[in-house]
Amino acid sequence: MTDTHHHTHSHGPPPPVSAHLRRVIAAVLIPFAAAVAAGLLLLWPGGAPTAGDEHTGVGYDQQFEDAKVIAIEEMNCADIGVQVPRGVDDTCEQATVEVTSGPHAGRTFHEVVPPDATQKFHTGQKVIVAYAPNAPEELQYSVTDVDRKFPILLLAAVFALAVVLVGRLRGLLALVGLVVSFAVLTLFILPAILHGSNPLLVAVIGGSAIMLVTLYLCHGVNARTSVAVLGTLISLVLIGVLGSLFTAWAHLSGNTDDQTGLIHSLYPGIEIRGVLLAGILIGSLGVLDDVTVTQTSAVWELKAAEPDAGWLKLYRAGMRIGRDHIASVVNTLVLAYAGAALPLLLLFTVAQASVGTVAFSELVSEEIVRTLVGSIGLVASVPVTTVLAALVVSADRPPGAGPGGTGATSRRRRRRKR
Repeated sequence: MTDTHHHTHSHGPPPPVSAHLRRVIAAVLIPFAAAVAAGLLLLWPGGAPTAGDEHTGVGYDQQFEDAKVIAIEEMNCADIGVQVPRGVDDTCEQATVEVTSGPHAGRTFHEVVPPDATQKFHTGQKVIVAYAPNAPEELQYSVTDVDRKFPILLLAAVFALAVVLVGRLRGLLALVGLVVSFAVLTLFILPAILHGSNPLLVAVIGGSAIMLVTLYLCHGVNARTSVAVLGTLISLVLIGVLGSLFTAWAHLSGNTDDQTGLIHSLYPGIEIRGVLLAGILIGSLGVLDDVTVTQTSAVWELKAAEPDAGWLKLYRAGMRIGRDHIASVVNTLVLAYAGAALPLLLLFTVAQASVGTVAFSELVSEEIVRTLVGSIGLVASVPVTTVLAALVVSADRPPGAGPGGTGATSRRRRRRKR
């Protein structure tokens, strides 16, 4: 797991813990993992639902083909019946597009580009076209987007190479965890919601599966990772409870944009408010993992540096680290949500409405609840995980340690090793 905040993950594997402590942790985590596995089996959707063999023609549910712009011709907008706003240049472009895939490969059609269009074309550019089989022949194809596969895949390859070069084996395992997360999201969470399962329940089960696989894969099957899993689980439960409470109390429907409206029209059985809660949970999960792993690693390192320290001293020292972490992580989360909602914020900036009217509208209130609930969960994860880690590492009794702790024995063991 990559991290840009001011904290340190442990560089080596944690020392083994006693068999008794392993049994205690297993008694908590094994039933939880079994419940997650049972939930996956019971709610497994078996693919996204389809409305039939025909495409609806709405949104992305269309038939798409590859095409290429073969010519660009400038024309007067009035000559081709295109009206432009006053003060805008009235020179339009007419692109000749050739379909390069599908049953009509080789067919050409014209696409008019008005002067105020945000997307321009050039000769030789690859584009994506939508095919409407029931339309008149001259209107069956239309350009919907540009083909950007190569730059996106190249960027993904550069990202993967950078992660592996810097992270080495851990970086490779992080990439595997990323693939697992994407697989759970696309094969379980999204299809299960479309099949009408409770979105919040689906998000809890799917998010827990992602958490278990990625944390143990990236950080190893050990007590330190298990404590991070417990801290993440407790924080997720808190986020789910607060999210459910405040979305209901604030009467947030979750149906605030074109995408959710389209989903609701195509699948009326989906609980849109549940989709909002699921988004809050999944959006918080990645940062939660980072916080809990960091705090657990910090406590383990503090114990290694001072074996005689009691759990309370470890907790206080860990919290001093955690307070710095809280400040940076909360700021990161708020800025991430603000960046995602930047077009919305721009619209409200130019609107002739008071700050209160804007802030308490459903569209903005949804983002406020999403940000604050996630931030509360993140803040709570620091003391929760720190106290769990301090108690676990202090309760450990490796073989040879006396009832007073591991201090003297551990020091003698380290001196013998040196």
